[in-house]
Amino acid sequence: MVNLMTKTIEEQIKEALEQVRPQLQADGGDIEYVGFDKGIVKVKLKGACSGCPMSTMTLQWGVENFLKKRIPEVAKVEAVQ
Repeated sequence: MVNLMTKTIEEQIKEALEQVRPQLQADGGDIEYVGFDKGIVKVKLKGACSGCPMSTMTLQWGVENFLKKRIPEVAKVEAVQ
């Protein structure tokens, strides 16, 4: 197992998102990593997630909390088009 300290923040974010994807895919959605800048993770919601009225809650209470607990550099998660 690789030490987390040797991985970049971007690599850590991508790995964490891979852990979240199965839950989103189970509901017909998906998430794609777009970028990371100044504490903000940018993602694209796909499939059922892209038009879901609950997507904001999914991002804030699900994805954002998950990432913040694992990667202290993450301050916020935003969806982009």
